[in-house]
Amino acid sequence: MDASVVASSPGRADFLNTHQDYKGLPVVPVAINLRTYLFAKPSSENVFTIRSLDLEKYNEPSTDTFKIGENEILKRGFFGNYFRGILNVIIRQGRIDKIRGMDITIKSEIPIGSGLSSSAALEVAFAALLNYVCNLNYTKKDLAEISFIAENKEVGIPCGRLDQYGVSFGGIIKLECRPPYNVEPLLFSDLTFAIIDSGIRHSTADIHPKRQADINRGLNILMESKNIPERLKAKLGYRFDQPRWEEISEEEIEDSLSVLDDKARQRILFTIKMQRSTEFALKVLKFERVGEEEIVLNLGEERWNRIRKSPSSERDYWILGQVMNAQHALLRDLYDLSLPEIEDICSTALEAGSYGAKISGAGMGGSVIALVKDEKTGRKVVDACLSVGAKNGWVSEVGEGMKVESTTS
Repeated sequence: MDASVVASSPGRADFLNTHQDYKGLPVVPVAINLRTYLFAKPSSENVFTIRSLDLEKYNEPSTDTFKIGENEILKRGFFGNYFRGILNVIIRQGRIDKIRGMDITIKSEIPIGSGLSSSAALEVAFAALLNYVCNLNYTKKDLAEISFIAENKEVGIPCGRLDQYGVSFGGIIKLECRPPYNVEPLLFSDLTFAIIDSGIRHSTADIHPKRQADINRGLNILMESKNIPERLKAKLGYRFDQPRWEEISEEEIEDSLSVLDDKARQRILFTIKMQRSTEFALKVLKFERVGEEEIVLNLGEERWNRIRKSPSSERDYWILGQVMNAQHALLRDLYDLSLPEIEDICSTALEAGSYGAKISGAGMGGSVIALVKDEKTGRKVVDACLSVGAKNGWVSEVGEGMKVESTTS
């Protein structure tokens, strides 16, 4: 393809602590091998012209042209909004004099609406492209933050920072989702995943606000109740992103939750349980030794018995797999994010030999990720899931973050 610069970004699998980034809690995304590519060359006019080859195939709106400057965000769901949002953020940072127009062609391996960060991959790749071509001197963290602001504030999607940071940095990271948004690369990166696209499309904008509203409703009742201990109220707040969730134990809040409706109680309980299991998994990802008592406390006797019978060389993988299974159960039972088709895919992945499987992304469709031993096992898992109705599947090791390369000598 004719281009003078190529920028690319990976998809991301939502590995641990799903639906927690917008609450300010740490998350663990992992980059995958599927990538989005932007092929760019200088424009003869003072504009950006964007063309998506993938959307062309589906006869959907696939081109956008906009000027250098602040641009209107168009109708919801239009792909060009992500590019317009990135440019708007950079312009508002006072960089308009450095921006140059380009003709850009998009080719992506990441299926749209699959829970694998297809939108974040577009945003980060475009931000990285502008950074490279226009000498803006942004860091990886800057690019991630610009991309988050573009999607959350400009385009109006109520996302957290998980996707943009996972895509920008690549690898497997622990992302702190409170300022200053520290990123910790995790060394336990010898992981292989089967990525299964259910073919059921979802929208983050339709899911996040409802779960956030449930939490807000519960928090307001707790904060206004005269029967809730003041020491607990000091850790809470009125909005989903205000509590110091990581400081609240299930035992401490359990009795207080009885005054809430089922949905509000479940959403708050989910948040605390999910965080605790992620803290446990992070010990494994940091090569810290965990013993039987700690495993039983976090995963239960039944899951410990499965881990106990595993080969010693695979013990850590079995632990991580069982954490994935436990987190999927929380997403299904306390956050109402699964579907019968997703349950079939998860069950099939486990029967075919994966260590663990869970929803990746917002849920109610999208993709399932399964941790597997190797490429051979991953292929077996993918084939089995395709046989029960999944649309597509891939085997992926941990991928690289965003990259920009010049194609001219």
